[in-house]
Amino acid sequence: MQPGKPSITAMRVALQRAAHQLLDTPLILNDPLALRIIGEEVTQKLQANPEDQQNRLARGLRAAMVVRSRFAEDELAGIVARGIRQYVVLGAGLDTSAFRLPQPTERLRVFEVDYPAMQDWKRERLAAAGIALPSELTFVPVDFETQNLAEELQSAGFDPGAPAFFSWLGVTPYLTGDALFEMLRYVAARPRGTTIVFDYVLAPAALSLIEKTVLEAMAQRVAQAGEPWRSSFLPDELETELRTLGFTKILDAGALLLNKRYCHERADGLKVGNVVHLMRAEV
Repeated sequence: MQPGKPSITAMRVALQRAAHQLLDTPLILNDPLALRIIGEEVTQKLQANPEDQQNRLARGLRAAMVVRSRFAEDELAGIVARGIRQYVVLGAGLDTSAFRLPQPTERLRVFEVDYPAMQDWKRERLAAAGIALPSELTFVPVDFETQNLAEELQSAGFDPGAPAFFSWLGVTPYLTGDALFEMLRYVAARPRGTTIVFDYVLAPAALSLIEKTVLEAMAQRVAQAGEPWRSSFLPDELETELRTLGFTKILDAGALLLNKRYCHERADGLKVGNVVHLMRAEV
């Protein structure tokens, strides 16, 4: 993120989730709030020019955005069923999962962590859309250059002695490897049962020629928005690092697994590419 400004890519992600509500059947992610949070003007543009969202790159990006959210929310449901009652959304952006929790939530506490400017902007968009804040949700504004995540979370009511589910989507590619593993060390130090889901960009060495072309196009797009990607990984090497930190029950989810689970036999052909993987790891 650029200091003091909301994330441009956060709006783009919300737009992709909103486009999915309008253009794709059946829905992979049922997120009607995505249409409201992007605003009426942007929604009308989507409705007036749906063809803008139907080129190959746009469809691939849209599939990636909704599949990663659905994957994380499916994992959350399993975690809640096991009795874990803390949900931390790291780099929440315009994520709406806290506003769509199934009822009753059985005292689930949700902590949305993001830069102060991003959260101020999100609050403005929620207010403009008439979306009320759920009682389960606590905003945790953190300037990572000057504040400590652990301290800010605990001050907001997070219990470091209890397990939690961490969702960390659309963030790691923008971090250096050092910053990424610092966060993972914090999560790995949480009690047994704590689980994290995050996405990451594959290193070019793991990609085909076509996939490298897609990677270059995606990287150029975010760089032009002033938010360049800074890290990528080979799956086996990342898994080894996670095990070294103390994570177990690790699942690396690429295109084959995700398309089989969420995009199988879709008439519209919507599917996930292999440039970005999802990783699930449990302490």
